Amino acid sequence: METLDILILGSGPAALCLASQLAGQNLLIKCISTKSPKVKWSNTYGIWASELEELDLESLLSHRWSKTVSFFGNGASEDGNIPTEHQYDYGLIDRSAFQNELLRRCEDIEWIEDKALEIFSSNKVTEVQCQSGFKLKSRLVIDASGHRSNFIKRPFSKEVAQQAAYGIVGKFSSPPVEKEQFVLMDYRSDHLSKKELQESPSFLYAMDLGNDVFFVEETSLASYPPLSKDFLKKRLIRRLSNKDIQIKEIFHEEDCLFPMNLPLPLRNQAILAFGGAASMVHPASGYMVGSLLRRSPMLAQKLKIFLKDPNLSSIELAKKGWDVLWPFELKQRHKLYQYGLKRLMSFDEKMLRSFFLNFFQLSTKEWSGFLTNTLPLPKLIYVMSKMFIKSPLKIKLGMLKIN
Repeated sequence: METLDILILGSGPAALCLASQLAGQNLLIKCISTKSPKVKWSNTYGIWASELEELDLESLLSHRWSKTVSFFGNGASEDGNIPTEHQYDYGLIDRSAFQNELLRRCEDIEWIEDKALEIFSSNKVTEVQCQSGFKLKSRLVIDASGHRSNFIKRPFSKEVAQQAAYGIVGKFSSPPVEKEQFVLMDYRSDHLSKKELQESPSFLYAMDLGNDVFFVEETSLASYPPLSKDFLKKRLIRRLSNKDIQIKEIFHEEDCLFPMNLPLPLRNQAILAFGGAASMVHPASGYMVGSLLRRSPMLAQKLKIFLKDPNLSSIELAKKGWDVLWPFELKQRHKLYQYGLKRLMSFDEKMLRSFFLNFFQLSTKEWSGFLTNTLPLPKLIYVMSKMFIKSPLKIKLGMLKIN
């Protein structure tokens, strides 16, 4: 049985991003997944255009909006419908173009359609037992199969917050957003009863896709337990009905659910992870694609160097990989974001509207850097402190609350 340098588990964006960077490094690499990497991705991936521009990948955008806004009023009056203008371009990734570009870059890597059942590590290598009975040996196994992985060990967390969303791509009786407009967050709540206002808050994420087609999605930033698809679907329909908007035709339905605050994986394990399995989802915003694209090149470069040492065992290679993926700087930023998310989850609908209205008064560089996790640690601390100082008293007390 041959011994691989790297075996990657998964076939989604995380697996392909990393595989595409490892390809051509003169390493023996294979990937294993229950489905082909060519199976079309169904989820919608939004991203701030600057994130792709910095990587020279803006050609992967299928749509781009300069008219980007949010609504943090209650919607019950003219003042409550005033938009917050972000003046910062947002884009929608062309899923097919993105997937095909990554596949092109790693076309020489073999993908095995099978399911990893058990993983055993010896002193030097790691063995993967597959459902088919097939066995694979590798110096390093990297789990990029998503947050539901059973192989990655992490500290136990009783209450893992989930971001949930239900969305529709389709045609409507009248436009749900203005022409050429992207709405990041619409927290207007005039369609909800007093009782409903006491329930978990949710917001509208929406965009004009052109040709009278729109994408509208009711989103829960994070909650434990998570909001259900049915709950969010009813909220979305209720929101649209409040504006006398009916759904005429549905082209695509989207149902998303993923953890926002998974603890960071333990470092003393023989398996490395990447993507959702490595807790790379931004704890404050839910974004991950930009992080995958930024962090995969460095990890790939370092792994190539580490693998040159034939004496390093799987656990030693994995530990070095974890040190690259989660250095001190990123771990501390992750903790700050998790703290912020925990506090936001305790806010009611009115407090959330107040918080975000204040948040987007920060400079564009500050709030966008916060949402993309690109602010250096000292700057992040400065921005969070500045946000706290400028917040109303009720928000200050909410941010300081221990439980």
